[in-house]
Amino acid sequence: MEQLIERRNYQLVTEYLNSLIEDAQITESSVKRYKAYLRHILHWAWDTPFTQATTIRPTLLAYLDQTPSERSGTLAPQSRKKIVECARKFFEWAKMNHPAEFKALPPAWIQKLKFLKKQASQAKNKPVFVELDEAITLATTPGVEGDLAHWRDRAMAARLFLTGERANAAVTSPISAIDFNDRSLKQWPELGVKTKNSKAAKTFLLRIPKLIEVARSWDEYVRKNLPPTAVWYAPIDSQWGEQKLSELKPGKNRSVGLNKRLRILFGKAGLPYKSAHKFRHGHATYGLRHCQTIADYKALSVNLMHGSLEVTDSIYAHIIEEDVRSRIAQLATQAIDQPNDELGQLLVQISPNDRSKAIHILSGMMMP
Repeated sequence: MEQLIERRNYQLVTEYLNSLIEDAQITESSVKRYKAYLRHILHWAWDTPFTQATTIRPTLLAYLDQTPSERSGTLAPQSRKKIVECARKFFEWAKMNHPAEFKALPPAWIQKLKFLKKQASQAKNKPVFVELDEAITLATTPGVEGDLAHWRDRAMAARLFLTGERANAAVTSPISAIDFNDRSLKQWPELGVKTKNSKAAKTFLLRIPKLIEVARSWDEYVRKNLPPTAVWYAPIDSQWGEQKLSELKPGKNRSVGLNKRLRILFGKAGLPYKSAHKFRHGHATYGLRHCQTIADYKALSVNLMHGSLEVTDSIYAHIIEEDVRSRIAQLATQAIDQPNDELGQLLVQISPNDRSKAIHILSGMMMP
C-alpha cells in the first residue's frame, strides 16, 4: 500500500493531546480544535519522523501557506498562527518528555517556529498558480520503469490542469466520469464525485495535446484493468517491489495523499511545490488569458462551476493583474491606426467592483 502517516508521530501526538487533557490545559470544547491543529502537523511530516523535523520540506510555514481550507482557497492567517503555536508547544513537550529520542532536534529550531504576519501578508498578496509549462514538465517527468504511482501522479497533474476540478472531486471521480473523445467530465455526486456543495455539472477539458496525451494514456490503462466504477486516481498496492492497481475506494484523506504525492512529483521535476488547488488556479488563469469575448469569459466561469461571473472575477481577477499591467503598458506603443482603445482605457479607470458589474451587464446583453 502507499505510505501513510508515520506511526511513531501519531503515537506522540496522541500522547501529547492526552497530557493536555489530563493536566486540564485545554477544555473539552477545545479538544476537537487541537486535534485539527495536530492533524495538520502530522500531515506536514507525513512519513518522516518528528525527530527529523528540521529536514522536512517544505517547512511547516511554507506548507501551511499552501494548504487549502475547506471554506476558502487557503487557511486563514489566524488558523495558521494557531497551528504554528501548537507545533512549537508540541516539540517543546517532546523535547522535555522524550529527551533521548529528541536529543538531535535543536532547541533553536523549535523557538523559530513563529508565525509572522508580515510574511503571511506578502504570501497572500502574491498570486500562486501552476503555469502551463510547469504542468507539462510535471506530466512528462521520467520515472523508473514499472512505477505505476509515478505514472498515475503525472497523469493526475495533467488532468488537474486540463479540467480545473477541485482536489476532492478529482480523487473521487470514477473512470466512467471522464471521456477523452469529447474532452468532457461528469462532475456528478451521483457517480460518487465529491464536489463543492454537492453541485453537479458536465464540464470540459482544455485542448492542450501534450497534457491530454499523458492523461489519456493512464486513462486507457486503468480502463483495461479496473471496472468503470473504480476511481481514476486509483490506489496502488506494492508488494515485493511490484505495483498493482487496487479497486479500493478512496479514504477520507485521499486529497491530502494526493498533495503528498504531488510534492514528490514536484521534487522529481525540480520545481517548487504547489498544491493541487494551484492547478485549478492555473487552469482558470490560462483560460482568462485566452478569453477574447464576454461569451468566452462566461463559458470559463460555468466550466469552473461558479455560480456567477462575479464569483470568477472576485477570485481570479487579481491573479492576472500582471497581464493587465503589461497590456496597458503596451497601449502607449501602439500606432494611432490601431483599433480604438477608448473602451479599454475607460475600464481601466473604474474600480474592480464596477468592472465586475460591467461584465455582468454585458454578459446579460449578449445572452439570448
